[in-house]
Amino acid sequence: MNYYTTLALVLFIYMSVWFVISLIKKRNDVADIAWGLGFIILTWLTFFVRDQESGLRGLLVGLLVTMWGSRLAYHIYKRNKGKTEDYRYLAWRQEWGKWFYLRSYLQVYILQGILLFAIVLPVLVINKNISSSLGMLDFIGLMVWVLGFYFESAGDKQLATFIKNPENKGKLMREGLWKYTRHPNYFGEVTMWWGIWIISLSADLVWFSILGPLTITVLILSLIHI
Repeated sequence: MNYYTTLALVLFIYMSVWFVISLIKKRNDVADIAWGLGFIILTWLTFFVRDQESGLRGLLVGLLVTMWGSRLAYHIYKRNKGKTEDYRYLAWRQEWGKWFYLRSYLQVYILQGILLFAIVLPVLVINKNISSSLGMLDFIGLMVWVLGFYFESAGDKQLATFIKNPENKGKLMREGLWKYTRHPNYFGEVTMWWGIWIISLSADLVWFSILGPLTITVLILSLIHI
């Protein structure tokens, strides 16, 4: 079976399992936890099944994706723990009525899997075409990724601290990184994936992998304007 087809099938099964988990838990916001973990699974799966001798670039990207994905998944888990289902999913539960389960499966889990697959393409390309040692592009990409990771992780932490303070109820966050941009976490998310794409420039099929950062950029911009 084709490399990308096999991975798409694995991702389909992965998202379907999370849909079953959502039925058991009776909350669809587990999909947000599945998001970051899905990137980690595909990244290491492609890293360990490759047959190339040199895996430094794949190892580097694997560590980066693991840092990002595990931090994001834990952040969302901690944010949702002990609370009711996220308001967005609660609204859909009411709006979709008898079609709730089918639309949840297709519009939450399968759609998310499609987006995940598109965004992770640079990583899949890197692990399929490892053939050269690390170079300047890898260093530049790493620096771009580090910048993005700082903005996302620090931005999330600053916002969480701000919200916990009862004196800030009803106020708009204008401190820390939020003083410079309304969406430091979103900026960081996009920046990290452009950094990984830069690293993938040393591999083949560059035109193909650019779909990854373009997808997350369009997705984030759409979320901002909702």
